[in-house]
Amino acid sequence: MSTPAVKDLLGVLAYGELVAFERIAADASMAPTLADKTALAAMADAEFRHYQQVSAYLSARGTDPIEAMEPFVEVLNNFHDNLAPRDWLEGLLKAYVGDGIAADFYREISVHLDESTSQLVNDVLADVGQSEFAVARLREAIELDPKVAGRLALWGRRMMGEMISQASIVATSRPALQQLFAHAATNPEAVTQLSGLVNRLTVAHSRRMDALGLAS
Repeated sequence: MSTPAVKDLLGVLAYGELVAFERIAADASMAPTLADKTALAAMADAEFRHYQQVSAYLSARGTDPIEAMEPFVEVLNNFHDNLAPRDWLEGLLKAYVGDGIAADFYREISVHLDESTSQLVNDVLADVGQSEFAVARLREAIELDPKVAGRLALWGRRMMGEMISQASIVATSRPALQQLFAHAATNPEAVTQLSGLVNRLTVAHSRRMDALGLAS
């Protein structure tokens, strides 16, 4: 039987992977070349297999994956609705920066769980090639037209703000998740620990933007 913390963390992770599959598949429709479409299709397939992996893990421990995902559908859908990319480049930056922030968030929380669950989280969050692909395409686009850098930098900053807001909502809205930051929800250290997490997410985001030559 999964603990409430495992159920919640893997529930939000499973739904995140399912949405990532849908989003990457949709982004393929904006891809400028057949090679790009093919690459994105392979990434979407990998994301769906990650979803299946988390779903199977939950089922094997007596937890209904659909039930585990339900509490997080609205918050994740709202996030993606608010950050719908307008074009191919914004979609790439969202995949690179947004998915990177989400992965950092899940890894930070998973260290407080049992070893097998923590290992599953790390396996599922393994880069399936999206970072290298996105960075290469974004650098090419910026080199061809340096003016897009300013627009993408603004998009990256907006994304960071939305991601931090989402992470905070997810981490504090479920008692079991909140207890991963502190032994009790009323522990005064909970706020401090969450603040430290936000700082680490921000530093990692800045590194990703720097890799593209974009101001964070």
